[in-house]
Amino acid sequence: MTTSPSQHKKNSAQKQTALTAQEQQKQQEFQEEALKHINALYNYALHLTMNPDDAHDLVQETYLKAYRFFDSFEKGTNCKAWLFKILKNNYINKFRKNAREPGKVDYDLIKDFYHSIKDSQSDHGQDDVFFRSLMHDEVYQALNSLPEEFKEVIQLCDIEGFTYEEIANMVESPIGTVRSRLYRGRKLLRNKLNDFAKKHGYNTDD
Repeated sequence: MTTSPSQHKKNSAQKQTALTAQEQQKQQEFQEEALKHINALYNYALHLTMNPDDAHDLVQETYLKAYRFFDSFEKGTNCKAWLFKILKNNYINKFRKNAREPGKVDYDLIKDFYHSIKDSQSDHGQDDVFFRSLMHDEVYQALNSLPEEFKEVIQLCDIEGFTYEEIANMVESPIGTVRSRLYRGRKLLRNKLNDFAKKHGYNTDD
């Protein structure tokens, strides 16, 4: 039997009132800490998967897992870096090892809460258009043509603004390796964009 919209709202309200005060406090803190990073997570997921539907799924799984383990998040630290780390681990498990098991996440407990978060944000279908609008197409294509290990650290450092230490934790590599990848990646990107820079009047002689 199909549930009417009004009945669905009533059921959701009943679920909300059934939550303990502790759970409601957790939801509030999670929204305050994690909500503002949803678009950045989607852009990162899109660069990893190169597929909007997979990126949506990856972000959803990241928020579900982050909420489930939010008690382990150390308040006062970088929540964005914590979320990016979870997303990267989810990506490795799902897209590189095919080891995902959906039943392990208690989705029914927080699905309404997650969708309320997602629906309060801008349409993710426009996010890649916005992200690409920040860079000329030639710059965007040049960045995406880099080897994964270089593209990733450039995005995390130069676009997302993470520190070397945070990036090292996310990619599970020593800081020296991160610095080396950034140097080599930027050099490769510079070479790819040399003609583009000259065409647009930039001096590349140094």
